[in-house]
Amino acid sequence: MFKFYHIAAVFLVFHFQAVSSQVVETTTPLIIDKRKSTIRTRFTPPKGYFWVKEESGSFSEYLVNFPLHPPGFPVRDFKAVPIERQFSHVAILKIDVGDKDLQQCADAWMRLYSEYLWLHEREDEVGFEFTSGQFFSWNDFKKGVRTKEVKDRVRFINTGKTDDSYAAFRAYLNIIFRYSGTISLDRESNPVLQNSQIKTGDFLIKPGSPGHSVIIVGTARNSVGKRLYLLAESFMPAQDIHILRNPSNAGISPWYELDVNAPQTVTAKYIFKPTSIKRFRSLK
Repeated sequence: MFKFYHIAAVFLVFHFQAVSSQVVETTTPLIIDKRKSTIRTRFTPPKGYFWVKEESGSFSEYLVNFPLHPPGFPVRDFKAVPIERQFSHVAILKIDVGDKDLQQCADAWMRLYSEYLWLHEREDEVGFEFTSGQFFSWNDFKKGVRTKEVKDRVRFINTGKTDDSYAAFRAYLNIIFRYSGTISLDRESNPVLQNSQIKTGDFLIKPGSPGHSVIIVGTARNSVGKRLYLLAESFMPAQDIHILRNPSNAGISPWYELDVNAPQTVTAKYIFKPTSIKRFRSLK
């Protein structure tokens, strides 16, 4: 059992709802149980908070129960080489990054969502826009449609070769990672407008070339409805998806407070300015 003790004796979090307020005591250590192998079992919310119960079979439930690598496992790049910066994370999701420099920030969310749909035999729902606006679905790929670059434009050609294997599915995702990104994911998503609506599976995003995104992989709440979140990301170069520390609030790290109206949100390796929290359009 590994415990993080807080420097401050008491960390006050005020929730202005009518005249009530709540004190979160940080003299009790936050617990990260490294013997546990999933997000939900390894991370205990701060005192006064408890894990939100996710809907059965949902993408949110899939994420909070995602398996983790053992303690001490390094963040590796697509060449399986540990990256230089090993102090911004607290855990690594147990999923490969591939052998090409493709599965980066927005791609990490698309990978997890696609794997969720595949696991639940809903792979016919997998499809994403390219940055160019072109839409490419797994159904098209498995029926033989492939991409070809012609004069800096992506064209679709029909090879007539069908393949619905998982290996083909991963090849399809590599095409998505190559031609999609934060710009297209942002365009395909709807803004979360109220803090009470933020949930696991949503993401913070800054569209651009480069932009960035991080994924909400866990949600905890207290008795008056205040919420905290665990955040995960990939980065450049393509690397293992990892759960982030919170360098701005060591008292609740690795948990984060999020506010859709905040002028900025500071994460371990990126500042989202302004704060933009979004949900993929096919998710309710």
